[in-house]
Amino acid sequence: MEEEIRRRLQDAGQEQLLRFWEELGSGERRALLGELQLLDGRELRDHCRRAQDAYLRENSAPLRLDDRLRPANPEDMGSARRSHRGELRAWEEEGYCQIAQNKVAVLLLAGGQGTRLGVTYPKGMYRVGLPSGKTLYQIQAERLLRLQQVAGEKHSTRCTVPWYIMTSEFTLNPTQTFFEEHNFFGIDRADVIMFEQRMLPAVGFDGKAILERKDKVAMAPDGNGGLYRALADHHILEDMEARGISYIHVYCVDNILVKMADPVFVGFCVSKGADCGAKVVEKSFPSEPVGVVCQVDGIYQVVEYSEISPDTAEKRNPDGSLTYNAGSICNHFFTLDFLKTISGTLEQRLGYHVAIKKVPYVDEEGNLVKPTRPNGIKMEKFVFDVFQFAKSFVAFEVEREEEFSPLKNADTADKDTPTMARRSLLWQHYRWALKAGATFIDASGHAIAEHSGSPDVSEPPAICEISPLISYFGEGLDVHLKNKAVSSPFILDAPRA
Repeated sequence: MEEEIRRRLQDAGQEQLLRFWEELGSGERRALLGELQLLDGRELRDHCRRAQDAYLRENSAPLRLDDRLRPANPEDMGSARRSHRGELRAWEEEGYCQIAQNKVAVLLLAGGQGTRLGVTYPKGMYRVGLPSGKTLYQIQAERLLRLQQVAGEKHSTRCTVPWYIMTSEFTLNPTQTFFEEHNFFGIDRADVIMFEQRMLPAVGFDGKAILERKDKVAMAPDGNGGLYRALADHHILEDMEARGISYIHVYCVDNILVKMADPVFVGFCVSKGADCGAKVVEKSFPSEPVGVVCQVDGIYQVVEYSEISPDTAEKRNPDGSLTYNAGSICNHFFTLDFLKTISGTLEQRLGYHVAIKKVPYVDEEGNLVKPTRPNGIKMEKFVFDVFQFAKSFVAFEVEREEEFSPLKNADTADKDTPTMARRSLLWQHYRWALKAGATFIDASGHAIAEHSGSPDVSEPPAICEISPLISYFGEGLDVHLKNKAVSSPFILDAPRA
């Protein structure tokens, strides 16, 4: 096997991956050969060339798409703020109907390493500092249980929303262990299906694959767009079909406010006959560094902020709103048939995106180096790159303060931090409690003055955490809170089984 792999690496121009061979013990040699055996020589050569070429293009003149852009068609848009209440109620009922018929699944993208957050475990296991101490995984599991309960009550049936979780080499084992230790948070373990996305070598700016250790290639997940190959690799679509699933809600693990299998969103997409849909939020300001859902040459896609000039980003409609305003939040709807088509024939047409990262490596003397500046290229596919293949694409605008607060960075950063995620959830629950008729009092029994605010700058006036087992999205709280005076901090949780 050693000679075959040497020939394969030589043909790929990547012989440096065995440069410490003579220094390795027998166990280390076996581990390295096992890893290299998984790398097809031609694919490795093409991958490294593609990474270097993409890096060089990235550092030349930036691609601008201004002249080819058009905003989303109004008829393809829905809005939690602007659509009529009757429409929203009808979409919600349609969504609950599909959920009650066991036709809806959720799919969690959870393969990232959490490097920017500064943790060595999967993001879903993170605690942002809530009074209850709940992790992101527990919050999401409890939302799913409550959603099934509400849908079942509405339609007098028992229903299940299977939870598919795409992990990576870094997150699979700890995620499995975490769920087992917590008894899958009360979900039937047969309805939690974990699978692993592929890994790709990190590449240096010289086009050479990087050694992380003398006996290990530096590898990284192939991006959230690796979903489509992973679905095929692990026969996930066949499992969905066997369960009778027709519609799939795909989301990222780091959004603490995510509405899993949101009935309004699902119902909107189904009612519109869409095979592909995306939730969006209004951009906070013209130059906000988020991708924008719009049309390029008449085809829907997410355009990165770096692909739009400042003048285009500032462009406004007659009513003063931004023309390119639909910020992407990686929250999507797909039909099963659409995913089958993508995974079957179209996935290979998806392009790769360049991520320039700090990749630990061993130098020529075999010393481990943790670089202080980016030194490597990670190639990724994005989950939203399939919009171009949709026959019927729709977008649904939601309110940022209600549905989007991502956890990406440590608290030393100025945005998307644990503090902001915690505040976002507590502000939401504070609003829900007030709407349900609660009054908050301090330790002296005095009423706490109500006011609005932002997680960017402050804590809510009173601390209130409401378990997702009690309320999926603010419903049913009157019975618990109407005309009640509650002390801050206040936790409304379901009784322990």
